Amino acid sequence: MPSPASHLEAQRQELAGLIRRHTHSTPEGHVCCPCAVPDLHLTRYEHCRPSAATIAQPALCVFAHGSKEVYLGDERYVYDPLHYLVVSVAMPVSGRLLNATPEDPSLLVRLDIDPAEITQLIADAGPQGVPTRPAERGLYVEPLEATLLDALLRLVRLADTPRDIPMLAPLIRREILYRLLRGKQGHRLYEIALCNSQTHRVSQAVDWLNGHFHQPLRIDDLARRVNLSVSTLHHRFKAVTNLSPLQYQKQLRLQEARRLMFNEGLEAAAACYRVGYESPSQFSREYSRQYGAPPSRDLARLRAGGE
Repeated sequence: MPSPASHLEAQRQELAGLIRRHTHSTPEGHVCCPCAVPDLHLTRYEHCRPSAATIAQPALCVFAHGSKEVYLGDERYVYDPLHYLVVSVAMPVSGRLLNATPEDPSLLVRLDIDPAEITQLIADAGPQGVPTRPAERGLYVEPLEATLLDALLRLVRLADTPRDIPMLAPLIRREILYRLLRGKQGHRLYEIALCNSQTHRVSQAVDWLNGHFHQPLRIDDLARRVNLSVSTLHHRFKAVTNLSPLQYQKQLRLQEARRLMFNEGLEAAAACYRVGYESPSQFSREYSRQYGAPPSRDLARLRAGGE
């Protein structure tokens, strides 16, 4: 009988083969292929360029091959084929692959998570015995167990049998979410999903900021919107995202401004006003602190493939 370690390795090898088969090489060295299975994405990375800061949405991320370091503020998280990453609430992160070449690409599976599914699963399954704990980061890394990898592998296999997807994919998704909830860090998802928890109210504040970052931020108004005191909102928001609400808004504005300039060709001043800044000089200062160079030099570096 094969050992648990060899069985896990065989599962990883099969998962890597499925990702290779359903993705393809590109000149850019990075391709993310939406799968026929809803909310499932297969990604092949062939270069180790740092990834631009982005808003990571709630998801489970598993490497079949390769590894990546992710930064949330000044905190570093590393995941690889032995560890999975979960993002439970949208937040700004950056990172870089630690090993990827065209000959030996890194291979990743991402399953997007809808917190409403977690809420429904908790309601259907009844009390889970998940302890309530103080607010913690909405991002964590945990060792990958065979039961979770087995469920994820069965979900990816459905890409080869599309007619089975409508019936089987929802069942396997629920199993994956259930196993995440029952994991050592499952309380983090549990707290986000509980409608009366303070962590859930922080996630509502995050959602509002994601959709209204270009507007002036009044902390009193935001606290009232999510039914928290100002001090509690600050404390809990920082605990979950490692940022204050104002810092979070600034991250969103700078990322969107960078996208507008790089992808849509806007001048720095136009992007500055579009994302809600009133002072181009303040925008330039904060942009330089965030990306290490003023907008014109940073964009030149981006276009040259420096990030």
